[in-house]
Amino acid sequence: MAADNPTWGQERIANELQFKLGILVSSRTVAKYLRRGGPVRTPDPKQRWLTFVHNHAKGIVACDLFIVMTATFRTRYVFVLMEVGSRRILHYNVSAHPTAEWTLQQVRETLPGNRPYRFLLHDQDSIFSQELDRAVTRLGVRVLRTPVRAPKASRYCERLGGSLRRKCLDFLIPLSEGRLRRIVKEWGFHHNRGRPYSFSGPGIPEPSEVTITANDHQHKLPAEYRLTKTPVHGGWHHEYRLVKEAA
Repeated sequence: MAADNPTWGQERIANELQFKLGILVSSRTVAKYLRRGGPVRTPDPKQRWLTFVHNHAKGIVACDLFIVMTATFRTRYVFVLMEVGSRRILHYNVSAHPTAEWTLQQVRETLPGNRPYRFLLHDQDSIFSQELDRAVTRLGVRVLRTPVRAPKASRYCERLGGSLRRKCLDFLIPLSEGRLRRIVKEWGFHHNRGRPYSFSGPGIPEPSEVTITANDHQHKLPAEYRLTKTPVHGGWHHEYRLVKEAA
């Protein structure tokens, strides 16, 4: 996995092995094979903001704009809305000239939706106007603005944008706005359905109904199953699954 996916770290590989393949290996064990590792910073759970987000995560939607440069040095903006509780990408769109009206339309297409969300979290960007906040409030959703110059308060979307750049756009330079939209769409599918995250022990934002067969040996693949891998983004990432051998 490390050879197939150069940007994967020890925790990502350990989560992939455990959640997808049923092989229980700690991230520190993986680090021995990768010959690298570092200290893990654990946020203080007593902080009031973190406690609030933890208690209401399933009802919070976070949104943000990310700047992307195309191969022709054109600036494009990617707007993303993400459910904090599951880290699932609910909606995305790309625009060359985003406005408050355009942003409000993206929010309306997502909220309230089939699930009643209580809060919309965004930063102090001028595109999130007072009119937008009032329109969102009329939808029955409370707006939460992060403090000025406090990116950690909106770390969920900030981290998503960082992952989109480091794991995808750093290797795939879009030639046009349409190509960028297709890249983000493929990344969204991979994010929601193919990439395990440690926040849920680990888990996938949109888990499949396929269950992993119980295995007596935690360090081996289950009997009668074989490992398959599917390339994503031209082979920069891979998704691993178990397939039952034909009788």
